[in-house]
Amino acid sequence: MKRSLLTLACTLIASTSAAAPPRSTFRYTAPKDEERPVIADALIAPQGSDFAMRLRFDKEPWGEQCKTHCANAIVLLDTDANTTTGIQLGKNHPETGADMAVIIQGVREYKGTSSSAQLRVKVRQLTGESKSVEDGDALADLNNHQDPERIQLDENTVYLLIDATGPTLPSARKVRVIYHPPAAKPLQATIAGTLSGGSSSGVRIFRGSGTSKGWGKAKEAGTRLDAPPKTGDNHG
Repeated sequence: MKRSLLTLACTLIASTSAAAPPRSTFRYTAPKDEERPVIADALIAPQGSDFAMRLRFDKEPWGEQCKTHCANAIVLLDTDANTTTGIQLGKNHPETGADMAVIIQGVREYKGTSSSAQLRVKVRQLTGESKSVEDGDALADLNNHQDPERIQLDENTVYLLIDATGPTLPSARKVRVIYHPPAAKPLQATIAGTLSGGSSSGVRIFRGSGTSKGWGKAKEAGTRLDAPPKTGDNHG
């Protein structure tokens, strides 16, 4: 009887542990006077041959609410956790070694006399020849209207599925993630890579099936991105 109870207890503990939600890749609390939406909580992991991202902003990253201060967030991935490959900005810069930049922007697209708000995601591969994030080679240019199989929205949360199969994009068992909030020091974290056999949590982050149903309604108003966020030396 005692052995049965012990076995049951161990089973319950194991089940509870398996059901525990995955830990965030990084978290950040923006100062109260920060006008532009910033990533407050991120979960990033490999999902097949892609990197799946769940990025929760502290306020709506696009549309009417953010007016002229919509999101302009950049998540950098050092896809082989090797600072000698990727963009080279100097040893004192955590961004050195990043091989991929994922740029999330709330913008307004103008066509003739009409316009529409959208969330745009640009993916750039960075090399030693890159002088800046925008200088990298284009891997993808996505938006929530045309690419629901790669972008899903749920209020302040953005779900992304980023293709990591570029022929010259490095891959490894570990990946370094760098996020540089406005007026704060860069945040760094290490996650599993595409060669690790999948996310250690076993959780499927991106659940899109080609439509936006269930992930929030598209907004019909927004704004053109006016300027990139500033960076500084304050702690995040």
